Amino acid sequence: MRLDSIRKIVIAPDSFKGSISAHDAAEAIRVGLLQGWGGAGTAPELLCLPIADGGEGTLDALVAPEHRISVTVTGPDGAPCHAQYGGLGDTAVIEMASAAGLTLIPQACRSAAKATTYGVGELIRHAIRRGYRSILLTVGGSATNDGGCGMLAALGAEFRDARGHTFLPTGGTLSEIAAIELAGLDPLLSQCRFTVAADVRNPLCGETGATRIYARQKGAADRELDEMERGMKHYADLLCSLCGRPVADIEGCGAGGGLAAPLLAFADTEIRSGIEAVLSTLHFDQALQGAGLVITGEGKIDRQSLFGKAISGVAKAAGARGIPVYCFVGCMGDDKNQLLSMGVRDILAISDYADSPEDSMRRAGELLRSMAADFASRICGI
Repeated sequence: MRLDSIRKIVIAPDSFKGSISAHDAAEAIRVGLLQGWGGAGTAPELLCLPIADGGEGTLDALVAPEHRISVTVTGPDGAPCHAQYGGLGDTAVIEMASAAGLTLIPQACRSAAKATTYGVGELIRHAIRRGYRSILLTVGGSATNDGGCGMLAALGAEFRDARGHTFLPTGGTLSEIAAIELAGLDPLLSQCRFTVAADVRNPLCGETGATRIYARQKGAADRELDEMERGMKHYADLLCSLCGRPVADIEGCGAGGGLAAPLLAFADTEIRSGIEAVLSTLHFDQALQGAGLVITGEGKIDRQSLFGKAISGVAKAAGARGIPVYCFVGCMGDDKNQLLSMGVRDILAISDYADSPEDSMRRAGELLRSMAADFASRICGI
């Protein structure tokens, strides 16, 4: 294959964690390709399309700073926090972690039994009142296990206990919900379409559910787990009785401490793998039209990259069209031949250009440019 016969290249890297953003990585590759082109004739169209796998960092990857909206919302510990969401065409990109992330709470203060998703609901409310009707909601990195109750309350629902008092349930008080009143839900919700990006398949309840699998890492004590699980099951039964379907059993409903549960019950909502949701939002299939080559990448490629991560998602989408994919990475964590099985033509590592791992991290942009220039020269036959 000669690069000078290609009319379009799609450059779609993920971020190189701790080193360079997806936007900056794509730009470094673009500049390097042009440098390597030299006198090889007219350069093809170079389309930069930074990506993410749907976890933390998706907003940074997909939405330029000038298209982000800052909002003061309720943080997971109930204190005000500054959060952002972004506009990507007619879609609002909302990261759960921005308003309910584990990193927003000092480690010693984390409590899955007390943390709330109220701020996530405030972000959604702000976005839909601004006119967005398509919402991409990423649910990685959460501090919560409230089944999305806080989010639903911020959107207008009311939770009542056995005495008829209104309260805001958290992961430790779900069993106290006697009734959920939906009359006050924001009417704009009925016009919205939610895509929940989740990279785990856990249901809401049970031994593989949100509480049993993830609550400990969010600060839940072992002695709290049984009561939290009973509460989540009670809450799931209430949702089922209200919407008429067992949303708690839907694959991925347990992601983000069950954030998607009320959206699945009361709104037009689909759970998708993170990278599939991102590529769909970016209209990646349309971007591939006319492309003769795709370059993707991330900081470290290893066995995990084979399963539903950014590189494998790009390779699958491009492979379906017969478009070759090359992968630019910081380093390789496993055997190259095994990694090539995900469908990429070749893997190039900037660690081969660096003096040390620290040098790779520090000069990632410069080294990506050099590697892209060498790549262009090599397959142009210069």
